[in-house]
Amino acid sequence: MHEPENTQTISGHVKWFDPTKGFGFVVPEAGGADILLHANVLRNYGQGSVADGAGIEIEVQQTDRGLQAIRIIDIVATAEDIPPLRDMADYSADDIEQMEVMPSRVKWFDKTKGFGFANVFGDNQDVFVHVDVLRRSGLANLMAGEAIGLRVIDGERGRMAIDVVTWDNV
Repeated sequence: MHEPENTQTISGHVKWFDPTKGFGFVVPEAGGADILLHANVLRNYGQGSVADGAGIEIEVQQTDRGLQAIRIIDIVATAEDIPPLRDMADYSADDIEQMEVMPSRVKWFDKTKGFGFANVFGDNQDVFVHVDVLRRSGLANLMAGEAIGLRVIDGERGRMAIDVVTWDNV
């Protein structure tokens, strides 16, 4: 694979990303000007959104408007900054990691309301998805019909997602 000339790898964190606008910015760890992160670059990584504050490693290229991300190498969720939901309190990160990831499809998600629902393939029972679970997973939003992976628990009010992964990571 041919790599573009004059690129560099930079670590930082997502300042903000707006999927409606189709872009956001990354603050480099080493300082300097913000780096443009376009929605196409995020989609090429297999995600439609990314949580504000998530750690990110990107390949960047200098343009006439400044540095621009051309490829995402890794995104690290900021789970430690978001307190777990009450239903999640008894599960450690290791417990969650050991759970089966079930292929699922988003039924609907409303970021403004802070929740939505998905269905595990082959099962028509709804699975509740809370926005804080998305953020803990490094995501900021889901689109109706989007394919994702879910780790699911039986919560106080029924089935709920305890972890969400992008389809590429199922």
